[in-house]
Amino acid sequence: MIVTLIIICEVGFWVLLAGGLALRYLAGMRRLGAAVLLLEPLLEVVLLVVTAVDLRNGAEPDWKHGLAALYIGYTVAYGHYTVRWLDGHAAHRLAGAPRPPKPPRYGAARARHEAMLWLRTLLGAAVAIGLLQLAIGYVGDANDTGSLTAWQGTALRAAGIHGVIALTYVLWPKKPPVDSGGPTRVERPERLTKR
Repeated sequence: MIVTLIIICEVGFWVLLAGGLALRYLAGMRRLGAAVLLLEPLLEVVLLVVTAVDLRNGAEPDWKHGLAALYIGYTVAYGHYTVRWLDGHAAHRLAGAPRPPKPPRYGAARARHEAMLWLRTLLGAAVAIGLLQLAIGYVGDANDTGSLTAWQGTALRAAGIHGVIALTYVLWPKKPPVDSGGPTRVERPERLTKR
């Protein structure tokens, strides 16, 4: 049941996102579109409540409960970022707004961008680990909570791997291509024609 609910929440996220953006930019109902977008966090609240009730009703803690915690953590960390990114692109394509800026590609600016993304991953991992710890305390010692503890390790590993990747942008920053300053195309001499 929990896995089905996670899938429903993910599909619901994209349906609400598409509906909210369509109302904002295609139907011209900006406030209603914003209200629909604000409904998205309710999906995670429903998932959290159902997961807690499932555990309280005696369900054996397993990978499904851990996956639910990671999903909620990811949504807390990246949900608003994703909505804002897609909103900027929808405004550009559907309402004539300027194109949203692309993330930096080179140097220290790229390293800062990657560090900010890693901080989001760290936040998601912290939320998931916290929820899993609450679930461990909620269930108590009566049940085996090893699966939930293992998911805490998974969240830490994901944050660690992303941290190493972000660190590579600091240690080995990508440099912009070198501009030679010469002409961009080969100039040909004009042909002499006989008269």
